[in-house]
Amino acid sequence: MSTTEQVLDPDALKLFSFNIFSQLAGAVTAGMIHIGDQLGLYRILAATDGLTSTEIAEASKLSERWIREWCANQVAARIVSAEYSYGADEPCAHVDEKTIYKLSPEAVAVLANEEHPAFGMGMFHRLPATFDRLKDLPESFRSGIGFDYDAHGPDGAVGIERSFEPWSNAFLIDLVLPTLSGVVEKLKAGISVVDIGCGAGSAVLLMAKQYPNSTFIGIDISEHALARASEKLIQSGLSNVSFLNARTSSSPNSASVDFITTFDCIHDMTQPRQMIEDIYRMLKEDGSWLLVDIKAGNNLSENVSKNPMAALMYGISVLSCMASALSDHNGEGLGTLGLPASLAEDFALQSGFTSFRKLDISHSVNAFYEIKK
Repeated sequence: MSTTEQVLDPDALKLFSFNIFSQLAGAVTAGMIHIGDQLGLYRILAATDGLTSTEIAEASKLSERWIREWCANQVAARIVSAEYSYGADEPCAHVDEKTIYKLSPEAVAVLANEEHPAFGMGMFHRLPATFDRLKDLPESFRSGIGFDYDAHGPDGAVGIERSFEPWSNAFLIDLVLPTLSGVVEKLKAGISVVDIGCGAGSAVLLMAKQYPNSTFIGIDISEHALARASEKLIQSGLSNVSFLNARTSSSPNSASVDFITTFDCIHDMTQPRQMIEDIYRMLKEDGSWLLVDIKAGNNLSENVSKNPMAALMYGISVLSCMASALSDHNGEGLGTLGLPASLAEDFALQSGFTSFRKLDISHSVNAFYEIKK
């Protein structure tokens, strides 16, 4: 009996259809979140105790009718709350303009406060650039070859920057670095530091400002990210930082670096094992490596059962992380959830490292490791 001839369970069919269209609803609402961020609508709402669509339109200098429909999506998605000025049975087409829209304190933190570590608009910032890659994916599926991060354009780099900078600004100096054995003391005294996969330079500039006696090099292959890093370096006025493009510049000499950091980038690399061997080569005998990467289980079953965001992460992997890790013919293709602790430790030990320690740092997405020779 073919699939089309099988007797369908009506209830199971309804539930499956509901699940499928719930995914579409999420994708469409993600687009609306992007619009709200880009047009500053969340920031306008965050600065008040509630506004009507007319008041939002006036504050944003945008069309009220478009604002009202956007607000309706946000209320239906339980992102924005609404105080209605009419009864449940009243026709609402002409009275919705009186509805007051509000953001909860938690919503303000995630949607509107770029200083809060929970701020989450970075991935939505790069949403159009990420989804634009859908047109390239059929060929990637056929050829096996993906695309690097610069394929996402300048907004892709800015989106990554906005994704990770708030948490890093809040916790890198005071929470993360002190968990490393003796690193803070060395940074204060003055050591050489390399941040591999530095992106727009947020972390390396933050450390360089805090520890002026140390010298810092940020290395990346993304021209868009390095352009952002160069702009931010000029604005900072710091003289103990430089940025290098790994495609055009040589990496530091063997045994010349005291401290190396990699933030959320090893799983994106075409040759992660080679990079770990290079890190081992660059480090001095008493040097250390801070590896920060996506928290992952050892297999699909573990990720699906324990990670409520697994579907998102596997999808982003196809659109971005694994695509980058397969952007040349010899890419290993680890992907977003491709570097669990067990594999990271194996790679480190195979490269010559003898010490691998998981740090006691709580983060919703990332795991933190101290690795030494």
